[in-house]
Amino acid sequence: MELSKNYIPEQVELKWTEHWKQKGYFKSVPDERKAFTVVIPPPNVTGVLHMGHTLNETVQDILVRKARMTGFNACWVPGSDHASIATEAKVVQMLKEKGIDKNKLSREEFLKYAFEWKDKYGGIIYNQIERLGCSVDWDRVNFTMDDHYYKAVIKVFIDLYEKGLIYRGARMINWDPSAKTALSDEEVEYKEITGKLYHVKYKIADNDEYIVIATQRPETIMGDTAICVNPTDERYAHLKGKHAIVPLINRKVPIIFDEYVDKEFGTGALKVTPAHDINDYNLGLKHNLEVVDTLNEDGTLSEAAQVFVGLDRFEARKKAVEQLAAEGLLYKEEEYTTRLGFSQRTNAVVEPRISTQWFVKMKELAEPALKEVVEGRIQIHPGDKFLATYKYWLENVKDWCISRQLWWGQRIPAWYDDKGNFVVAENETEAYSLYAERFDQPSTVDGRLKQDDDVLDTWFSSWLWPIEVFNGINEPNNKEINYYYPTSVLVTGQDIIFFWVARMVMAGMQYRNEKPFEHVYFTGMVRDKQGRKMSKSLGNSPDLLELIDKYGADAVRFGIMISSPAGNDLLFDEASLEQGRNFNNKMWNALKLIKMWEGKKLAVSLDKTSGNFAITWFENRLNEVRTEVDGLMKQFRLSEALKTIYSLIWDDFCSWYLEWVKPGFEQPIESAVYNKTVEFFEQLMQLLHPYMPFITEELYHTIKTQADDLCVKQFRSVETINASVLTEGELLKKVITSIREARAKNQLKPKDEVKLHIQTNTEQQYKAIEHILGKQVNASISFTSDAVPNSIVVAVEKDKFFIETGKALDAGALKEELLKDLDYQKNFLGSVVKKLSNERFVQNAKPEVVELERKKQADAEARIKTIEESLSNL
Repeated sequence: MELSKNYIPEQVELKWTEHWKQKGYFKSVPDERKAFTVVIPPPNVTGVLHMGHTLNETVQDILVRKARMTGFNACWVPGSDHASIATEAKVVQMLKEKGIDKNKLSREEFLKYAFEWKDKYGGIIYNQIERLGCSVDWDRVNFTMDDHYYKAVIKVFIDLYEKGLIYRGARMINWDPSAKTALSDEEVEYKEITGKLYHVKYKIADNDEYIVIATQRPETIMGDTAICVNPTDERYAHLKGKHAIVPLINRKVPIIFDEYVDKEFGTGALKVTPAHDINDYNLGLKHNLEVVDTLNEDGTLSEAAQVFVGLDRFEARKKAVEQLAAEGLLYKEEEYTTRLGFSQRTNAVVEPRISTQWFVKMKELAEPALKEVVEGRIQIHPGDKFLATYKYWLENVKDWCISRQLWWGQRIPAWYDDKGNFVVAENETEAYSLYAERFDQPSTVDGRLKQDDDVLDTWFSSWLWPIEVFNGINEPNNKEINYYYPTSVLVTGQDIIFFWVARMVMAGMQYRNEKPFEHVYFTGMVRDKQGRKMSKSLGNSPDLLELIDKYGADAVRFGIMISSPAGNDLLFDEASLEQGRNFNNKMWNALKLIKMWEGKKLAVSLDKTSGNFAITWFENRLNEVRTEVDGLMKQFRLSEALKTIYSLIWDDFCSWYLEWVKPGFEQPIESAVYNKTVEFFEQLMQLLHPYMPFITEELYHTIKTQADDLCVKQFRSVETINASVLTEGELLKKVITSIREARAKNQLKPKDEVKLHIQTNTEQQYKAIEHILGKQVNASISFTSDAVPNSIVVAVEKDKFFIETGKALDAGALKEELLKDLDYQKNFLGSVVKKLSNERFVQNAKPEVVELERKKQADAEARIKTIEESLSNL
């Protein structure tokens, strides 16, 4: 079969995707092997995979494929999240475009539209996951609104309620006026903005005095129910027992005294608006103040505001400022930098609001979840960066508001009568039975109970993900949960450490009495090359399928992994995808070269490779890299592992090994050398396969037509490494490079044969590499104890190489080159010595790093001595 000029990924990717699926390689059932389990962080059904997902799924696939090829029963569970707020917003928008008002639909009619949306758009994500080459078990797809999953969520709600860990109460919560729902603290993102600080005059009742109070929110003035000052503030001591008049509506409110107020801040006086600020709310509780809620659920002003009723809160702010100025009550205004909370889902400015909601008591759940990580049973990677964050949050955790004023999601299983009595039950029948036991008959006109209209927070379903994908809530002792749980590793973004990771640990400890995963690997955030967060609004978030169409899935995977240091943000640049495409073509062309040799093998094979240094060296180099890669992957340093493999293939195999074994022009290659080269190529493809599955499978089968599939081929054991052979190999590369550079500088063409005299105290180490060296630099080689006159002098470590050309040489030019090299080596030595003289570096760096620096020092000193001797001989 004739190979194309370059690698063409489209056909290859389609072919192997279908082949792997037909073979069922990625299906997993419990057996005698050890499980390696990964559950995909379920993407929202609302959209498409962005570059953060691409990184996340690629990391997971690398780990899963490596495990599958190392004897584990690898199980990777795919799925998606119903994403209540985001999906409902999308469905409402879709209905609006069709001229349909959600408020005119029944709940059942709306849910029908929502499931249609999910069926239409959920498939897009799965297609992207497949195109990326992810080896998930498609028979295990889970959705957080599947029947079994829905049932599990309700079961957990009831269980926690009966344990006293879920309660219902009126609290000040975060309110999203756009989505018209409560939010948990973790769903609020704080941003620093420049706003205005308005200084407003509040008249004192029954005299001509006034107090100036600064506020960022003049639209809430109508909700003021007190003025508060510090009891130690002499300026206001005379106002004890007095009242003030609230501007705009002329409400008379008391002046109260509390040490909460900082008398050094601003004017030392505070307006108290219990309905619209958590601190004011707490003050109100303490001083028994009236609560006046001036905002409707959509962020417009309510009837209680008395003025600007029905206006949006920000429009009302403008009107309030205008009226205050007109009435002479606006003392001054100034710019002010503050932190403002925004809804993570809708980006609306969040309102503090008193509301009756459902909450989970978190302290009791948090303690065992904290222990699992602090005591090392769950390993966080990179731990130095995220362990403290996890620990801080769990030590300072607040109760979790879990009710959402939406229709899309698991409906809260509580039933009410018209007096506010309620029961929590799995279904309506059970609710009536429970109600009869506790309250007799419902007092409503029709004798019916009404189910809570709210649904549960999306995260209240997804915190069960590692358990319920194996039906572990509904059937806690089934074969699958007992085999696959706890999972092996969770790969996720650092931004959901609170929303999801910590809560999954809580659920795992509560319902399995066991951690949900052994390792957590936090990927960094993918940013554009300017360091900006990727978003549709900035137009800097590329389409994954377009990138795959342009570069191929392997190049996309390579590009995002090569620039992805563990836990750190990565700057995405399409240039790294081009590098991946070039790597594909490099391997493709290497294969073409090897295939060319296939028909030129010696008819009679010597079948001996023991004396071939190139083969011995590469065999050791391959084992060395395999050891390094295994170590790096265990530490989740996947980007560094890829760079190591990349260098092995591009540099060591293509640039060095193939050149060393390449037969002369029109010359045959020994069968043993050819066979060993093919074997090396197969092993390289296997090593790279978890990172770049499509091209490696294709190249593997092209070079070895009768073979098992690479994706399930088991790694052989790593053999013992001969360090002296690797040292000789490095020496050979250095000498070849130095001689070639010297030839180029002296305008000697590669085809011009020269004589190479080596002056060394370790002649024996050159015996194994002498043949390759002569071939690579086109030279006949001899050894000498003296300097060779009229020759080009090259210094490599302690040895000197004299290149005899048979032509007169420019001694001045040679001297200039040696002086340049000497200057460079002295500067290099200075930087190494400086590093080694730094006590902090020597004490804190790893021993192998310090040892490497000492070797650099010794090599530089030897090279300097050699150059100085060469200069004196000139």
